[in-house]
Parts: sequence; structure tokens; C-alpha cells
Amino acid sequence: MCRLFGMTSAPSRVRATFWLLDAADSLAVQSRRDPDGTGLGTFTADGEPLVEKQPLPAYADASFATEARERESATFVAHIRHASTGGLEMVNTHPFSLSGRIFAHNGVIEDLPRLEEELGPYRSGVAGDTDSERFFALITKHIDGHGGDVTAGITEAARWVAEHLPIFAINIVLTTPTELWALRYPDTHQLMVLDRAPDTGRHLEHASPAGTVRVRSGELASAPAVVVASERMDENPAWRSLASGELLHVDAELDIDTAVILDRPPAHPLTLADLGATAAASQASR
Repeated sequence: MCRLFGMTSAPSRVRATFWLLDAADSLAVQSRRDPDGTGLGTFTADGEPLVEKQPLPAYADASFATEARERESATFVAHIRHASTGGLEMVNTHPFSLSGRIFAHNGVIEDLPRLEEELGPYRSGVAGDTDSERFFALITKHIDGHGGDVTAGITEAARWVAEHLPIFAINIVLTTPTELWALRYPDTHQLMVLDRAPDTGRHLEHASPAGTVRVRSGELASAPAVVVASERMDENPAWRSLASGELLHVDAELDIDTAVILDRPPAHPLTLADLGATAAASQASR
């Protein structure tokens, strides 16, 4: 299963160190997890997206995923890919950047020709083969249609996909330089959120049970943050699961709003049995 991680410390920019595959640097260990891509999305001090990623089958550059990379940003997105659609190429590796935003997705959306038809001219912003990048382009189209309102854009795009396309899941994390959005839909995969109060003297350190994402930030010993992840990453009792259809928004002052934007099951739900072998393997829990 793909792993999502998002974090915001807005308005503060903090330094955080990421290990995108917390495992011994050996092909034997790597191949058991079979990562198909790793990526980290941050923003520079002047608000420009910085996306560092690499398609990473087990036979490729194993050091890329296990190297600690230290970046400073107010918002962060990390992603470990298990490919469902699209080859193991850079253009298909998450996260994606479009219109000054960064996006990562975990799930499967089918009938891509119908989705491309709905994109219209926004199809030109898609470089790769994935359902994820096309969904991001649809969200971007609706954000523009709502005058830059990201919440409205995500809501309209997600509702259209849920009504018209076969879907297994559309869990997402989307960031701007100072804001973060996360959506879980339906209840296929978990998506957790932690509103982390400052804990003076104790730095932030999270590690996923699957050993795919680890993040540390000494600067968050005395600053609050909100963390979103595909799985609970420590024993903090404040972790909670987003509900199916719940859209989380963390603004530039770290204030949180949530709303259930999809209150019914998908019109065309997919099960693991409906998926092809590659897609099914990518969505199975590991």
C-alpha cells in the first residue's frame, strides 16, 4: 500500500529530517517492501514548490530512499509509492506539483479516458500515466473554477469522481506554502491526524510501523504542528482517524477545520477482486 505523510507547522518554517524508507540499505531488505517510488515535497522560503523524488524499484539506487534529507518548510508531503497505474518513471512518482501546490494520493481511480474527457484543457498539465496526477489536475481545474478556493475545488472534484468513476480509494494530501488539506474516502484505507501541541524539551520524531517513513524535527520541541499519516506513527493518544468523506483543512495559522464532504458510498465502488493484479497488490495492506 502507498504511504502518505503530511505535516504543517505554519506559520513557522521548521527544519525536518526525513527517511523515506527506514530500512537497512540492502537490496534483500528493500525488495521485501518493493517500493516503486519515494518523494518529498516542501516549499522554499519564497514559496516555490520543491519536489524531490525518484522511481525506486528494488534493483535501483537503494541509497536514495534511506538517506536522511533535511529540509526547511512550513508544510511537508512525503510519499512511498506502490504502483497501481503507470510505469516506474519519474513522471509517475509522487508527489506532484501543479499551480504552486503539491499533491500525493493513495488509492485507485479507473476509467481514465472519462476522467481525461472531464479535464478538458487541464489535460495538458498531466505529464505521466497515473490516475493520481489526473485527479490532481481535476482538483486544480475546480480550484480555478472557484476563484482559488482550494476547499471548494477538492470538494467538487471528489464529488464528481465519487459519482461518475469506479474508485477503490481517493485518500489525498495537498499543500501550499502555508496550508494543508487531507481527504479520506471511502473507508478503504486509514488516514490519521494528530494535532500536536508543543512539548518543550521533546522533539518531534515519528516512525511508521511499516518502516517506510520516519521524520524528526528538533525545532518542533517547542512549536505546535499538525501531522497526517496513513498509519499511527507513535503512541500519542491524540491520534484520530479521519472519517470516510472527511476533508481536513489546516490554515496558515494552524487552525483546523473539518467537514464531511462525501456522506454516501461511491456510486461505482471497487474491491480488491475488481482490480488487476498490479493495482490489487499496490492496495493491499503490508
